[in-house]
Amino acid sequence: MSDKLTGGGEFDFIERVRRRELARVPDNRHSSLITHHSSLLKGIGDDAALLRPRAGFDLVITADLLVEGVDFRLDKGWTTPRDLGHKALAVSLSDAAAMGAWPCFCLLSVGVPRALWRGRFLEEFYEGVRALADVYGVRIIGGDTSRTTGGFVVDSVVIGEVRRGRALTRGGAAAGEQIFVTGSLGGAAAGLKMLEGGRARASRGLLARQRRPEPRVEWGALLSEKGLATSLIDLSDGLSSDLMHVCRESGVGARVEAASLPLDPLLAQTNVGADEALRLALDGGEDFELLFTASTRQAARLPREVGGVPFTRVGEVTAERGKVRLVRDGRASLLKPGGFEHFRRDS
Repeated sequence: MSDKLTGGGEFDFIERVRRRELARVPDNRHSSLITHHSSLLKGIGDDAALLRPRAGFDLVITADLLVEGVDFRLDKGWTTPRDLGHKALAVSLSDAAAMGAWPCFCLLSVGVPRALWRGRFLEEFYEGVRALADVYGVRIIGGDTSRTTGGFVVDSVVIGEVRRGRALTRGGAAAGEQIFVTGSLGGAAAGLKMLEGGRARASRGLLARQRRPEPRVEWGALLSEKGLATSLIDLSDGLSSDLMHVCRESGVGARVEAASLPLDPLLAQTNVGADEALRLALDGGEDFELLFTASTRQAARLPREVGGVPFTRVGEVTAERGKVRLVRDGRASLLKPGGFEHFRRDS
């Protein structure tokens, strides 16, 4: 088999991906956490994939669409095909993690302009997807390929599993519970700001936060498996927006302590001031950390970190339905959703 994925037509590309997937050696670095897997009866090569879910588990299915010119750019210095492949899968893995599921399978569809079909673009894009998939034992089992007359488009569908009855949603928070987030906030938005300002060499660390987000799969799986959270969401659109989703679905309110927010330590290496750092943490989005609520009893059982990623208490759930208040310097003010939203007038 040739090492190049492209060079022929669509069917040749699909066949090459199929052969690579069949030749893969499973990665077992998370074997202690991967306790469940549906059986793949038929993958790439037929009209559809055929799965047999494992008894006692529910399936979690999520899809994410990334469009050139809206969600990313292919300008020199903005991203690389490999990084784009990583991010295309990471955003869907994060959604699965936000339900407490372990991701098992992926269907990947791409719309490719003719100019990108030849050469190494798809080869490197696929390598980026595959490298991240290997980390969590995810198998690519299908997808679709088409030509576009516009920019590059990628759609990733991830199928995960969670023990029956243990999936976590946005709708389980209750007044009096505590609010936590994993990792740190604001780094990805700062990286995006640098790219938009043409400062592609400003901070490799912050650029990596934007280009290669790390989904908190291990945290999500632990929270559901051990029953350590009442609600869960990933921070894709920004804490101010995503926390409001939890409040609306749960019929509660929230109080967030500005001083408790875990700002990305790399922000200290930039000229971003305190006000802007807070805005990036609240509204920036694409950190893909997890925000969860937990009772006092659950909070007492939380580990200090999972996979080297710590967590931070940032506030509490209140009975003030649909109201999120930010406490800063002893003063509380309403926190309005400020994250990204497609088709909003100022988006």
